[in-house]
Amino acid sequence: MTADDDAKADLRTYLQEGRDVLMFKLDGLSEYDLRRPLTPTGTNLLGLLKHLSFVEMGYFGPVFGRRVPEVEAWMAEEGEPNSDMWATAEETRDDVVGLYRRAWALTDATVEELPLDAQGRVPWWSRPEVTLHRVLVHVIGETHRHAGHADIVRELIDGSVGNQGVGDNLPERDAVWWADYRERLQRVAEAAGGRTQGR
Repeated sequence: MTADDDAKADLRTYLQEGRDVLMFKLDGLSEYDLRRPLTPTGTNLLGLLKHLSFVEMGYFGPVFGRRVPEVEAWMAEEGEPNSDMWATAEETRDDVVGLYRRAWALTDATVEELPLDAQGRVPWWSRPEVTLHRVLVHVIGETHRHAGHADIVRELIDGSVGNQGVGDNLPERDAVWWADYRERLQRVAEAAGGRTQGR
């Protein structure tokens, strides 16, 4: 195994960890809850998956000279704004998950076939000439950023937290402890806010 192969394996592991968290956040939810817009800008779980599907297809397809028909309409300027951030009534959970898995397959094939120093072009970046390595790091960052969004959205839906199992990365405390903890944070915020306003 070469150093390039080792680096690719590490990068693919980090990317897959983010993907897996996003998929875990869908477990046990209804079609309604998967689509519920829970922020003023409409952030929702299926929308995050759909967006990341097009992100992976866009970055690991056309950027490296690979045609991906599914992503062409998304990249066209005449497309509906934010169309990748929500699932239509006709698109089921299985449709969006299937799209995301097809994106994974494209990404994984591109990473497998090209060296990390392979040249690509991201026309919407200020410095459009890129390498596969740079694009992988960018997409890993974006995937984990949206996994964080999914953490918050899922907690707002039903209180479920954790990366791979309920509460797996949080202290083991009961509901009373968490309520007290949140109230303590609220008091600290109010005290700090009062100090700031007094300046």
